[in-house]
Amino acid sequence: MNLNITQENLHLLLPGKVTALARFYAEDNKCSMLEAIRYIYDSPFYTLLAKESTKYWNLGAVALYEMFVEK
Repeated sequence: MNLNITQENLHLLLPGKVTALARFYAEDNKCSMLEAIRYIYDSPFYTLLAKESTKYWNLGAVALYEMFVEK
């Protein structure tokens, strides 16, 4: 069994990462989860998160959110 994360299977991890980011964003910005999720998916940060080569997928929710709000 291949357990390596590749660009082809990275999409399996992204919904969980986006959900975690959206929880923080919605709380900080007093908006709905749906608004937060849309904001994240439309952000330049998501483009970076969706690239396997950045290794952002390997970070935890807190570290990702800190990076997200800095960008």
